Amino acid sequence: MAANVFQVRPVLYYGVATAEVIEQCGAKKALVITDPFMKDSELLTSILQRLSAQMDYRLFADIRPDPDVSLVARGTEALLAYSPDLVIAVGGGSTIDTAKSILYCVKQALPDREAIKFIAIPTTSGTGSEVTNFSIVTVDGKKLAIVDDQLVPDIAILDAAFTESVPPVVTADTGIDVLTHALEAYFSTQASNYTDALAEKAIELVFTYLPRTVKNGKDKEAREQMHDASCLAGMAFTNASLGINHSLAHALGGSFHIPHGRANALLLPGVIGYNAASPVVARRCFRLAGLLGLSPANQADGVRRLLLAVRILIGSIGIPGSLAQMDIDREAFFRELPAMCQAALDDKCTATNPVVPSLQELAILLTQAYAGLAPDEVA
Repeated sequence: MAANVFQVRPVLYYGVATAEVIEQCGAKKALVITDPFMKDSELLTSILQRLSAQMDYRLFADIRPDPDVSLVARGTEALLAYSPDLVIAVGGGSTIDTAKSILYCVKQALPDREAIKFIAIPTTSGTGSEVTNFSIVTVDGKKLAIVDDQLVPDIAILDAAFTESVPPVVTADTGIDVLTHALEAYFSTQASNYTDALAEKAIELVFTYLPRTVKNGKDKEAREQMHDASCLAGMAFTNASLGINHSLAHALGGSFHIPHGRANALLLPGVIGYNAASPVVARRCFRLAGLLGLSPANQADGVRRLLLAVRILIGSIGIPGSLAQMDIDREAFFRELPAMCQAALDDKCTATNPVVPSLQELAILLTQAYAGLAPDEVA
């Protein structure tokens, strides 16, 4: 029987000056991958000015939400033309995932090429991409997951100062992405004592600090704690994987270009209720309800109280209660429904969901998300 594996990567820096960590790498040429907004930020500009005394660098600042294969191809061309010995990704999940995919393409095409050091600096508290072996790329309008240990950065730098300018709506969406990562890792068929410890702590931090960060983006303590939660959840799910909440969110995002965290939020209550049919998940809901101080009387009560707490949290940070409230056209939604269900069933995240879903059950979960209904309100 094959041994189980818990991967502890990358080297993680927090509470330190970002520029100093990069300087310690001793690189001569760096390709900095970022988005147009971050490119002009004072924080990144000051760091690059300091680094320019030690190394040459170039910017690839074409990153946009939902990166597709054409963007990855352009980035790969830019990297090969410049030939750096260091790649620095500064941005949210789209930026870091694009950098991962670019480096992955280079490694596949030129396996004998000298390794390029990779530093990831997240500017949102959401994807946890700085510590994961996942990358999401859009191909022909559909979001596909690349999963490979080669995708994990060499170094991750958690500098919460980068997150202070993130607007409340993005803070809310990405924060629920953190919660979904932690919950799905906790309910995964590959969950272990190691991933449970990370997931439980991340869940506690989200419930405590996400409302504070949405209310006041300059709350330094809350920003730092949410950045930690994002990283902890990322470490949990890169080892335990995810479930159908993400499978369905990938399908929704591919069809309707809904922000990933928001798609997760709309699906999360329904998916928790669906997965709680598993005795293992019901027990875990009971434990989480206790950890969150919800005083559950029994397992069924634990599921109910956890579901209510999740709904209250999502509502309190201003996320709409349904796809319909986001003006997603009803006819378009139901026209896309069969394809979205099939895409979710085929998604790599579905393999570790605690309950094996059917196409019909996936359709019910998506319909719940569209209408904003509780699990027992859909026939």
